[in-house]
Amino acid sequence: MNPGMTADHRPGQPDLLVSAAGLSAAHTRMGEDEAEHLVTRYWGLPGHATRLATEKDDTFAVRAGDQRAFILKVTNPAEDPREVDLEIQLMRHVARAGSAVPVPRLFDALDGQLLMALQDAAGQSRHARLMSFIAGTPLDSTSSSAAEREAVGWTLGRLRHLTSSFSHPAQHRVLAWDVQHLPCLRPLAETIADPEHRDLLQAGLARFDSIAGIVPTLRRQVLHNDFSKSNIIVDHAAARFVQGIIDFGDAVHTAVAIDVATALLNQLPRQIPPNPDVDLFADGRDLLRGYLSVADLTDTELATIPYLVLGRVIARALITSYRAALLPSNAAYILRNTAPGWSQLRWFRDQPDDRLTTLLSNNASHASRPGRQHHDRAQPERSLS
Repeated sequence: MNPGMTADHRPGQPDLLVSAAGLSAAHTRMGEDEAEHLVTRYWGLPGHATRLATEKDDTFAVRAGDQRAFILKVTNPAEDPREVDLEIQLMRHVARAGSAVPVPRLFDALDGQLLMALQDAAGQSRHARLMSFIAGTPLDSTSSSAAEREAVGWTLGRLRHLTSSFSHPAQHRVLAWDVQHLPCLRPLAETIADPEHRDLLQAGLARFDSIAGIVPTLRRQVLHNDFSKSNIIVDHAAARFVQGIIDFGDAVHTAVAIDVATALLNQLPRQIPPNPDVDLFADGRDLLRGYLSVADLTDTELATIPYLVLGRVIARALITSYRAALLPSNAAYILRNTAPGWSQLRWFRDQPDDRLTTLLSNNASHASRPGRQHHDRAQPERSLS
């Protein structure tokens, strides 16, 4: 159970599941002047702060007087500090492994703390942390070649290995964005006004039900769980395409296949022709090829991943539609990736099960699949066949 969830806040209640981790909690936003004051007061760094668009907290790019760049994150008042500590400790764990997967560096405040408890100008109890700024371009703001997408997949595979040895008291928290809990979100489909969209969601949920019993048997560990293009910083001109991975805010102990499915979802085209024969996973196959060059996936995991991608599309539609209605002032940001999901759901609806199940098998047969590493903890599996 989520450390911040009481016995009455169980994942079977979709509104409470979405409210976990501050996803549906409105708050008074912090201004840039106050952010500048915080950085000066707690970290001794006078500078200029610029607000960045975010899902639930207040985040600022800070340019110090000596031109060094930082990121200041101030939590939503509803966020559990134990879960924020999970994010912080996981980033530090990855950073200690060296430069294989670059992540932001966290800076101690003047009193030596990494996470500062404070009361903001609006009287809200919050926590702040300061991190290094990773220069480059978010992958969602640029294009990528097949080789560059392979580099993204390689990075995800390396990150999986690095996080496999990590543990934290809050790692088993319950997150709406963890697709293993998708069945708990089913009642939210009734809140979708458009009848066609509601039917697409119901059809997708019915198909996801066919593999829901398999998900608990899959290998699992602590994982990033949000390998979206906006969280991957790249540089086309650099020797290393992936410059850094940011935003560990959805990290959780979940299935390895769910982590890969999240990455593949974010490689799906935003515009899909009404043709069920189109290869929706064309770009994702490049990412998967890079991933399989350093990390293994079992046949069951490969067969399940397309269904988990479908699950993530459904979860995104349900969660964002619900949250946008609750938080209309941030609706544009919340819904920025929702619209393409309807054509993606149509494509999934038109796929026969035997095609979905074997969709990624060619990647496995053509990839150089490594032997299972000692940190890949095997779990019992069930077959999809």
